[in-house]
Amino acid sequence: MKWNEHTTGQRIKLLRGALTQEELAEGAGLSVATVRKAEQGRGQVSLPSLLRLAHALGTDVSVIVGQQAPRRAMLADDRLTLRALSRTVHDTAAGIGTEREPVEFAADLVAGWDAYRAGRVGVAGQFATSCVRDAATALANAPEDRRMAAHGTLADAFRLSAYVANQLGARDLAYAAIGHAADQARQGGDPRREASVASGRSWIYLRDARLDDAEHTATLSYTSIEPSYGDRDPLLLATYGWHVTFAAVVAARQGNPTTADDLLSQGSAVAARLGRDVMVNGTAFGPASVTAQAIGIAVSTGKAGKALQLAAGLHDSSALHQAARNRLQLDIALAQCDTKQYDTCLDTLLTVCTEHPEWVRHQTLPGVIAQRAGHATTSRSRKIAKIIGATLA
Repeated sequence: MKWNEHTTGQRIKLLRGALTQEELAEGAGLSVATVRKAEQGRGQVSLPSLLRLAHALGTDVSVIVGQQAPRRAMLADDRLTLRALSRTVHDTAAGIGTEREPVEFAADLVAGWDAYRAGRVGVAGQFATSCVRDAATALANAPEDRRMAAHGTLADAFRLSAYVANQLGARDLAYAAIGHAADQARQGGDPRREASVASGRSWIYLRDARLDDAEHTATLSYTSIEPSYGDRDPLLLATYGWHVTFAAVVAARQGNPTTADDLLSQGSAVAARLGRDVMVNGTAFGPASVTAQAIGIAVSTGKAGKALQLAAGLHDSSALHQAARNRLQLDIALAQCDTKQYDTCLDTLLTVCTEHPEWVRHQTLPGVIAQRAGHATTSRSRKIAKIIGATLA
């Protein structure tokens, strides 16, 4: 039987192996009753509980819901992209492959980030592969007065590689690439870039269910660049606002709603001070992005009604890049599911899946939402299951 043909409960039991239910419950910080309910398929298992089970089982939530096999099955093109990216990241970090003539690659790095933010992860990985190699070559040939800038550019290429690897489920490569990005950012001497790398590491921790590490690192990312009261530089304010708002997301996932609300208030204050969405490294921060994150936080803290109210008030999300808009729609779908609007939820989810299938394939949340609402409309559920590659049982 294929992995995605098992029920979620069967997959948890298979992953548990020799562990007892009591041992799994202790490792996940859950009750034995919750583990038993999950394995027997009785009722719905919350996303925080799935994250804790994934962490205790040493796997990804997408494996538990059947979207990916335990060895992280993926399309052939993604597998080839990942293999090339891994080889380049590791070789470049070892100083291999830079003995050649430098080439112009700035436009490719921009294109790589644009592809990533548009949800085209495979394309972003192809750009990242060439940009890491080309940025390392540029650094090796840079005159002394250009070396710090070259370190910064290589940090950006490594960070893009880390993000692609994280989306593709290659956690070891993601950790390696973000580590190389941190080293290059330090040598580049740019605190804002270092904060971005720290925030990226926090996101990797978050997807790996290392919630304590995610929260600690997210805190470092925004406190290291906290502006003074008199600072008016919009780029600095936007960078700080983005990182403090992301830290609010991490705190919410960690189960600290008070901390999340406090950090979100700080982000909202910065957004109000800016009065508009400001682009920072290709990502917008401002009123729209804060509201989008507030919706996600409301959902993860069990306030689905509040999330839908916030969504109704967000009339213009055009400042957000495509991947951020996709994630916003997933949060709205989850809120609709939590308020038992199952058909509406599936409509929202099916729209995202149909319009952006490549991005959806690398996300865990669509499978979770579809499983919880899948009994509402069989035809829509089947379409969603086909796109995301999961059995909704």
